[in-house]
Amino acid sequence: MRPFLLVPMIAVLACGGAEDVPVETATHADTALLSADAVRIGDFTLGAATSEPWRDAWHLPARVTLDPAATQPLGSVVEGRVLDVRVFPGDRVRDGQVLVAVHSHEVMAARRQLVAAQGGATSADSAAAAAENAAGRAERLLAAKAVSVADAERARTARTAAIAARDAARAELHRAEAFLEHLVGEEGAGEPDHPADDHAALLRAPFDGVVTGRDVQPGQVVLVGQPLISVARDAALGVLLRLPEEASASVALGERVRFSVPAFPGRTFEARVARIAPVVDSVSRAIEVWARATGEAQSLLRGEMTADAELFGGASARALSVPAEAVQILEGDTVVIAATRLGEGMLLEAKPVRIGRRTSVRVEILSGLAAGDSVLARGAALGKAEILKRQSGGEGGGH
Repeated sequence: MRPFLLVPMIAVLACGGAEDVPVETATHADTALLSADAVRIGDFTLGAATSEPWRDAWHLPARVTLDPAATQPLGSVVEGRVLDVRVFPGDRVRDGQVLVAVHSHEVMAARRQLVAAQGGATSADSAAAAAENAAGRAERLLAAKAVSVADAERARTARTAAIAARDAARAELHRAEAFLEHLVGEEGAGEPDHPADDHAALLRAPFDGVVTGRDVQPGQVVLVGQPLISVARDAALGVLLRLPEEASASVALGERVRFSVPAFPGRTFEARVARIAPVVDSVSRAIEVWARATGEAQSLLRGEMTADAELFGGASARALSVPAEAVQILEGDTVVIAATRLGEGMLLEAKPVRIGRRTSVRVEILSGLAAGDSVLARGAALGKAEILKRQSGGEGGGH
C-alpha cells in the first residue's frame, strides 16, 4: 500500500464544508473521505490503539448447567405408597412447602410412640414433684429430730431416682417429637400441609428454589432413600467448560467468561469462574471449569442449553491492541481502519498491520500502529467498503 497525500480540499472540510467534499479529495486508493452525512448514517464509533495488560482468551463450546452444589435430590424418608405429588419441574417452592405425601405405617407408629412418650413424661413429672416434696418434708422432720437419718436418706434417694426418671421421660418425649417431625415436618411449615391421610409422611422443600426433577407418581410404592423430587436453589445456573490442558496457567477463580446461546441470538451473557477441577482428564486432557452466570442469565436461561463461550485468563505483560472489529482483510492484507475526524467529516485509512494474539474483544498489534492511534471500533466493515468503493472508482461517502 502506498502512503497517501491529501489535497488542500481537506482544509475546506475542517472549516465546516464537509458535507460537500466527495471522497475523491483523498488522493490515495487506501483512503476515503466521508462527509458529515455519511458519518451520521454510518453510526461510526471511534476507539484507540492502547497499551494495556493482555488477557488470553479461550473460545470453546460449553453447556449451561445447574450448580450441582446448589441442587438437592430429595429421597423418601419412609417405605410406603405415594399419596400425592404436589409439584412439577419448573414450579417455584418455598422453604418448608410440602412436595410429596407418602402413606406409611412408620408414621402411625411414630404418632403412637409420641402419645406414649407424652404420657410417660407427664407421669414422671408428677412423680418427681412428689419425690421433691417428700424429700423436703423429710429434711424438715430430720431437723426436728422427728425421723431417723435413714428415713431422710431414703427420701433423698427416692427424689434422685424420680428426677432421673423425669429427665429420661423428657428425653424420650423429645426423641418422639423429633422423629415425628422428621417424618411429617414442623407444624405450620408450608401450605397446605395436612393430607387426607394422617399417617402420611411429608417430604418438604429444604429451601426456596425451583423444582428441577420429578421421579415419582401417585400410587407408586417407594423405599427409604428412593429419589422423589429434585430442587435447585435460586441463582444456581452456570456454564460448564472443558479447557485444554495448556490453558491451565491462564484460568483462575473469579475470571470472566462471556457466552451466548442459540435461544437468544445476538445477546451475550457473562459468568465468573467458581470452580476448577483439580485434575486433568486422563483421556481428553481437558480441565473441567464451572462458572456461575451473573445478571439476567439467571432468569432467562435454562439448564442443558448449549453455549458458545470465551474464557478470559489472568492479566499478563502489556501489549498494544485495538478493538477486534477494527481489524479487516483488504485485498489479502490485514489492515486496521484508522479514522481521523475532520470537522464533522472523517478521513479513513486502511493501515497494514501485523497482528498477534486475539480474542473476541481485542486484537494484539505487533507493528503498523502506535499507542493512541484512532481507529474505527464500530463500523469498520462499512469503512472498508467505502475504501473499496474509492479503489473501484465509484463515489465515496460524500453524498
